Amino acid sequence: MRKGVVIFLSINVLIIIFLIRSVFTLLTLLVEDGSADSIHSAEIPAPNSPLIDSRPQLIPKIIHQTYVNDSVPEHWREAQKSCVDLHEDYEYKLWTDAKSRELIATEYPWFLSTFDNYSQSIQRADAIRYFVLAHFGGIYIDLDDGCNRRLDPLLSYPAWVRRTKPTGISNDAMGAVPHHPFFTLVIESLIPYNRNWKLPYITVMYSTGPLFLSVIWQEYKKGRGRTVAELGAQVGNVVGGGADVAKGLGRWDGSESGRVRVLMGDDGWLPGVGHVVGLWSGSAARREKEKRRARARAWKGGEDWLGCTKDSFPKATEQGALRTAGKPS
Repeated sequence: MRKGVVIFLSINVLIIIFLIRSVFTLLTLLVEDGSADSIHSAEIPAPNSPLIDSRPQLIPKIIHQTYVNDSVPEHWREAQKSCVDLHEDYEYKLWTDAKSRELIATEYPWFLSTFDNYSQSIQRADAIRYFVLAHFGGIYIDLDDGCNRRLDPLLSYPAWVRRTKPTGISNDAMGAVPHHPFFTLVIESLIPYNRNWKLPYITVMYSTGPLFLSVIWQEYKKGRGRTVAELGAQVGNVVGGGADVAKGLGRWDGSESGRVRVLMGDDGWLPGVGHVVGLWSGSAARREKEKRRARARAWKGGEDWLGCTKDSFPKATEQGALRTAGKPS
């Protein structure tokens, strides 16, 4: 075989290997069902069950939501009010654009330039939800997601996310203790993943949106990021104090503390997440969100996306389910 042909074939093989390695994590999402980390229905106490109070409540009682300013649109107020009214003993934080930037500038100045220079508002709305969970802990809920019942049972898991169909996880509802290693990895990955893919929808999805979160989830499960032991001082100060974490809170053992649990969708054993853990997605709000998604796919420039999640995947559950730490070292 001629030397030139060998060189040509070798270069092509290397390119193919590079491309496969580049998209390997994306490919693994096609076969990842999340069942190994799923929250089973048997784990969720019934409403008003005494078991709720007997379980360790690790996640702080904080509900985070985001919008451009304090004037939440009328069509989202019902969902917002349902969560606030059911959780009067929770701290409620509405992260406006100004408050979001202030947090980043004060606590994460290493990220401020990236935050300010995102081309789309939705990228900042996506990013801030990861930062507030990593910093304060609590539960993040999209403004068009409402609550049917109290979310106390979910406070017993150090971190949880929601499964979407056909693959991956969503960023519309998430919970975590402060400085959880998964969300620490998420915020540390935002700068490396800040790339312009020319198509705005893909750029948003893969830089800050659910596709980005799903890829980091896969990387985390393969061992990327710092461990709970390495973050122990930060985590321990929040949930009970350093060495007392494992002793005083049995769920913070080696198998559970760094784990990210997954709320599954309509998979047979769960009769709608709304009935079990209390989240719903209203039809009017969902239609409004779908309109924005359609506009985003056809976007040509100049439109701001404020306070809404850009899912590339359908919701994990449909009607009746979701009515609907410092600088890296």
